[in-house]
Amino acid sequence: MTSLSIRLTLAGLALSFATAAIGQSGDWYVAPSLIWNDDDVFRAIDDSVSGVQINVGRTMTKHLTLEGLLGYSDISTEPCEPGDCFPGQRHLDLGANLLAFYDRDSSFAPYLLVGVGYLNVNLEPGTDFNRDSGNSSATSTGGLGVIWRMGDSSWSIRGEYRARVAFDDMTLDDRIATVGVLYNFGGRRSDPGTPDTNIDTDGDGVLDMWDECENTPHGVEVTSRGCELKNIDRDEDGDHVYDSVDECPGTPIGAPVDQRGCSLDSDMDGVTTDKDRCPGTRAGAEVNIYGCENDDDRDGVPNHRDQCPDSRPGARVDVSGCEIRDIISLPGVNFETGFDILLPGTEYILKGAADILNRYPDMQIEVAGHTDDVGDASSNQGLSERRAKTVLHFLIRYGVSEDRLTYTGYGESLPIADNTTPEGRATNRRVELRLVDP
Repeated sequence: MTSLSIRLTLAGLALSFATAAIGQSGDWYVAPSLIWNDDDVFRAIDDSVSGVQINVGRTMTKHLTLEGLLGYSDISTEPCEPGDCFPGQRHLDLGANLLAFYDRDSSFAPYLLVGVGYLNVNLEPGTDFNRDSGNSSATSTGGLGVIWRMGDSSWSIRGEYRARVAFDDMTLDDRIATVGVLYNFGGRRSDPGTPDTNIDTDGDGVLDMWDECENTPHGVEVTSRGCELKNIDRDEDGDHVYDSVDECPGTPIGAPVDQRGCSLDSDMDGVTTDKDRCPGTRAGAEVNIYGCENDDDRDGVPNHRDQCPDSRPGARVDVSGCEIRDIISLPGVNFETGFDILLPGTEYILKGAADILNRYPDMQIEVAGHTDDVGDASSNQGLSERRAKTVLHFLIRYGVSEDRLTYTGYGESLPIADNTTPEGRATNRRVELRLVDP
């Protein structure tokens, strides 16, 4: 046999073992056995118990098993005239077999076998046989066998008889019988009464260990628990709520639903999530058919925040809904006393201001910072600059282009309220957005 043929045979064996390794359905087993050789008449060697074999396999489906084998035989020669028969020889047999069962779970389980392999033969030295000391050849095999299970044990007795054809310079046809034991690990347990976790008795695709209806008729559609899928258990719109309790049977595919099967309304504004363009509206707000808060003058500021509810159509408005003149006030944008750290909640106001500025991309803005007159004037000047810069960075974070913005600190120089009262001083501690001529 050529080296190319040997490599092809070994590649076939490797592929078979790889297929077994990725099998999805079953248990592994190992089966050592004794070999009885009935060699081709041309070899003229003794028919006898001549060696050992070990099979390693895995269950692939309910009816099929894939296995590999390794066998070794030391066969003596029958008396013959020199040059008329083979000398004694040693066989190394490698192969991959496919076993087909009718009922593998029967206590007495017969099977059919087909396979391919590789046979290496070494001849005994000191003979006058006119061949090399050995040869190698590809083989094919076919036969039948039986596995006799020992109750609930993991052990079984295995017997097999097969024909092996070796493709040498001439075709040699051998008969091989084996008998031995088989140990199954992974499914059947040695403890009586423990079920095989890989068994699906009624063939519905649900293993017995999960099957709550073990005898469903063949071919019927079943639930994940192996019970027949009846109309009461159907879910036509695929929202994971059975039709029998689904109050909204036509929900869009993929739309989130509640336990009644109806589209969720995450902000509870009466508009379902799949239609809500403003899914984060505040609790209790009046919304339109799109789930957004009402804005009667359509200036982009919802009614509950609009301090100028009758703005002219198309007018530029600030965060309070009032027309922009020279200054956009930011009421509610406050800082910790003596610091440039924004108080909690002011980010929401700055997000609204950024939305307004993004609506009018032609506007150039100066962020102006102011303080009250408490403390040193130079210190207040620096503090007002830092506060203005903080607001500028927030506006940039919310999408306002940096090249539209500048910042200036005015310190305590431009009060708009009386600094002698706490209320007035709080009013003077402010940041404003000033329109700058382009």
